[in-house]
Amino acid sequence: MSEATTAASTPRQRIRELLPKVYLGRYETGPKNSLTDLPGVLISTQSIHQSPNYPNAPANSINTGLTTILPRKDWFHKACFAGIFRFNGSGEMTGSHWIEESGLLHSPICITGSFGVGSVYNGIYEYGIREYADKEGKADWFLLPVVAETFDGFLHDVTKFVVTPQHVVKGIDEASSEPVQEGNTGGGTGMICHWFKGGTGSSSRIVPAANDKSYTIGALAQTNYGAMRDFRIAGAPIGRLIFEEQERKIRENPNDLTLLAQSDLLFKVAKAKDKKDGSIIIILGTDAPLHPTQLQRLAKRATVGLSRVGGWGSYASGDIFLAFSTASELEVQSKVDVWKPREVGIDMVDDTTISALFEASADAVEEAILNAVCMAETMKGFNATLDAIDLDKVKELMEKYL
Repeated sequence: MSEATTAASTPRQRIRELLPKVYLGRYETGPKNSLTDLPGVLISTQSIHQSPNYPNAPANSINTGLTTILPRKDWFHKACFAGIFRFNGSGEMTGSHWIEESGLLHSPICITGSFGVGSVYNGIYEYGIREYADKEGKADWFLLPVVAETFDGFLHDVTKFVVTPQHVVKGIDEASSEPVQEGNTGGGTGMICHWFKGGTGSSSRIVPAANDKSYTIGALAQTNYGAMRDFRIAGAPIGRLIFEEQERKIRENPNDLTLLAQSDLLFKVAKAKDKKDGSIIIILGTDAPLHPTQLQRLAKRATVGLSRVGGWGSYASGDIFLAFSTASELEVQSKVDVWKPREVGIDMVDDTTISALFEASADAVEEAILNAVCMAETMKGFNATLDAIDLDKVKELMEKYL
């Protein structure tokens, strides 16, 4: 929240563009440095700033959206193995009980604002009915939608239920393998991260494997957590330095109206976030053949990437992580005799050789969060205008610190 924030000369860009020498792990990124580097994964993001249901909504009061992730195009018939880790549970991810029970993911993964969960849940069903109802229009199949959320009530008027089932149907229809849009987009549209504008971020890693193979790890984060004082880039306490500089300037210039306005905004954000910190949803995908227990362990490593940036899981934060593998295709919705056990074959990574995948997952999560913050733009919202992090200031401080 510095004087240069709104007049920064550096355009919004990803962390590697901003700081080419920054160290974010030893593994190479995929060609898109995105979760969509994982073959078969399709993603769409939608930002919502107006609604025909609320034609008289005040300007800048609607700032929410939806991120839709398809683990594979035929997610309905062919499940992935998946695992979930709850770092802190003040949040929602529907369908998680079934994933923990069976280890199977056969739903889109949709991420939105807290008050949009119900509509998004219904939207997955509406898509399923449109595509898979029988000739009589009946739905004789099993599906538990996976919908996760973080709270965007500081920048978005949550009393306006603007996310609709139709957004979900559109999101599934339009999901593609293009690089994930980042910053103020998708479910991250109205989110705040470390008191800066937050949002959606993504990254990927390529992990060399035995027999001349390699595996892809991709991460997507919806960031809405944390205090400025805790924000770090590659270990440098950038958030604390920015915060302390702001405090020093206001002490030295107590009558400067611009600094007073910035200080008032910082206090307002701090008061809101200290009372009820936000959350972070992290999705990890891989083509490494991992079974559900291994994927649960992989999901835990998202915590490492989060902690590097400055997240530590406050009381009111919903920090929920899901990892899935596209390596195996498990038939679901098929007509089998459920009383006659039958064998299926799957490949799996040797547990003793899984460490590189753990390491790459932590690295990809760290970078995904940084991309979300660096790509986010200043937003005029429901309660206030929230500044994006000043990228010029980040470069200046990183040069001094390193």
